[in-house]
Amino acid sequence: MHELAYLLDGLRCSACLAENTLWMDLAAGLVECRACGQGALIALDGGEEL
Repeated sequence: MHELAYLLDGLRCSACLAENTLWMDLAAGLVECRACGQGALIALDGGEEL
């Protein structure tokens, strides 16, 4: 079974500056900091052309 959330190792939260606390949930399209709770939505469609 695949994990639903992945640790974004080596990255730092821009809100609280904690390192290695960002988790990406692909099913929800969300990146969240486990230290401060700050979250951001991510685009998953990938079909955008430049």
